[in-house]
Amino acid sequence: MARDVISTCPVCSSELSITRLVCRGCGTAIEGDFNVGRFGRLNREQLGLLESFLRARGNAKELERELKVSYPTVRARIDALVRALGLADGAPIGDEGEDETTRSGETAELRREVLERLARHEITSEEAAAALRGRKE
Repeated sequence: MARDVISTCPVCSSELSITRLVCRGCGTAIEGDFNVGRFGRLNREQLGLLESFLRARGNAKELERELKVSYPTVRARIDALVRALGLADGAPIGDEGEDETTRSGETAELRREVLERLARHEITSEEAAAALRGRKE
């Protein structure tokens, strides 16, 4: 049974490398030091967003409907995906993992989502405040 490859070490969070490739058809094996590639570094949520983006053919309004989030949240997630793929105008994310820009973008997205949930009366103001402080109640 084939499984998805992981790209980050579960112990130290460094990028993993692939050392052996095997053809299932003929059994040929190639050994070396291979990277997972830029798409292999995406987490499941980022891959899901990319799939939704492609399904929507890049239409942000369609993504908004599919993901059931606001337009600013869609934009923030796409921006974070672009940074994760190293396609942003700024410095790409290297082997060290997330950069400060990615973390601050995710923090802004979390704040927006909490405030949207508060506006929809899905959570109380106390729950929103706790979520914004970064702790659960």
